[in-house]
Amino acid sequence: RVFGRNAAAVSAALRGAMAHLPVDINPRPPRRNSFEVSLVKEDGSTVELWSGIGKGPPRKLKFPQPEAVVEALKSSLA
Repeated sequence: RVFGRNAAAVSAALRGAMAHLPVDINPRPPRRNSFEVSLVKEDGSTVELWSGIGKGPPRKLKFPQPEAVVEALKSSLA
């Protein structure tokens, strides 16, 4: 539940910042107990916007603030 709730919050923030950008949640089976956000560019390359794999405990450090992911997205597209 925690992962789904955080994924929904990040997804909503990304859609709010860039409505034309498609957002997919778990297009592939995710790693267990991990939370990552990646940008797949038109050329097929992938840019990691945020990863919580090496973070925590506490568990809340594994999840990003949605605004931080939006800023990482904007800087990746600039």
